[in-house]
Amino acid sequence: MKTEIIKVDREHFEEEELEFAAECLRNGKLVAFPTETVYGLGGNAFDSTAAARIYAAKGRPSDNPLIVHIARIKDLSELASEVPESAYRLAEAFWPGPLTMILKKSDRVPETTTGGLDTVAVRMPSDPIAAALIRRSGVFVAAPSANKSGRPSTTKAEHVIEDLDGRIDVIIDGGASAIGLESTIVDLTGDVPLILRPGYISAEQLADVLGEVRFDEAVLKRSPSEPVVARAPGMKYRHYAPKAPLFIVEGKPEEVVRYINSVAAKSAAEGKIIGILATEETKRYYTGGMVFSVGERKDAETIAAGLFDTLRGFDETGVSVIYSESFADNPLGTAIMNRLLKAAGYHILHPDKGEAEYI
Repeated sequence: MKTEIIKVDREHFEEEELEFAAECLRNGKLVAFPTETVYGLGGNAFDSTAAARIYAAKGRPSDNPLIVHIARIKDLSELASEVPESAYRLAEAFWPGPLTMILKKSDRVPETTTGGLDTVAVRMPSDPIAAALIRRSGVFVAAPSANKSGRPSTTKAEHVIEDLDGRIDVIIDGGASAIGLESTIVDLTGDVPLILRPGYISAEQLADVLGEVRFDEAVLKRSPSEPVVARAPGMKYRHYAPKAPLFIVEGKPEEVVRYINSVAAKSAAEGKIIGILATEETKRYYTGGMVFSVGERKDAETIAAGLFDTLRGFDETGVSVIYSESFADNPLGTAIMNRLLKAAGYHILHPDKGEAEYI
C-alpha cells in the first residue's frame, strides 16, 4: 500500500485541502492526523471493517477500546444511549480539548470500535486540523494514537511515517502536537466519576466542575496491573516503550545523579553507552552516557510535550539501556509518570535505599 503524505499548515489552511483525507474516511480507509495531544489513526467509527483495519495496522489487541472523535457536542446523543448532565458540564468546561468521556454506548456504535464493551469513549479535539477533518468527512472518527502498538505515541508526522508508512492510506503532516500526552479519560457511567487515564486536564480541574472525582486504583499503582477488562485505552497492555530497556531512578536529586554517573562510567569501561533522560536543569551534572533533555522542570508542559519525542530519539542512538529521572513532583507528574512507568515496565530504582541494578 502506498501511503499519501499531505502537508497542512495548522495556522493557515483551507478545509478543502483535507477533502482527499475526508473522502478516505468516508470510504472506510485510514487517515493519521494531528491533534493537540498526539497524532491519531482515524477510521469511520460506525464501520466495523475500518475499526478492524485500525487494530491490524497498529498490531493492537482488539479488546483495547478506541476513542471516537467528534466535532459537535450534540453528537454525544448519537453515540451514547445515556448522556448524564455531568457530561454536558464537562463538555462546556473542557471541549474542545484533551478530555475523553466514557458513556453507555448507543446501539449504532459497533463493538469492534468499543473493544467489545457496552461503553463508548468520546472526545472533541481542539486541534484545527482534526476538527476540520471530522467536519469535512461527515463521520465520527475512531482514532487511537497513530503508532505501532506498544511504541511511544506519535507527536510528529515523521514518527507516524516511521511506524505506519505503507500500512495506512493517508498521513496528514500538521507539525508537532502541542500537548504531547494523550487525553485525560474519565468514566461517567458509575455513581462517582472515575479517572481511567490521567492527562493534561487534572483531577483538580475535573473536581472543580463535578465535585467528587476518584482515580481508578490501577492508575496510581507503581507496579504492573493487568485488569481483566480494559475499560479505556492504555489500561491493560504495555505502552510507550523505546527499544532499549528503560529504568526510572528515584530519590534525592544528588543521589540520582551520582548513581546514573556511576552506571555510565561502568558502561563506558565495557564499551557500552547508556542513555540518560534528564532536564534542562540537570543535564549538566551528568559526566557520561548520552544525555537527552526532555524539557524544563520549571515548565511542566515542556516535559509532557517532549516525553514521547525524546523516548523515540533514543532509538536512533543505539544505547544499550536508558536511565530516567523521575517527574513525580512535577505539576503534570501524575500524567507524565503514568506514561513513563508503562514505558519502563514499572522498573523503578531507589539507589539511596540500596535498591539498584546494573545492566
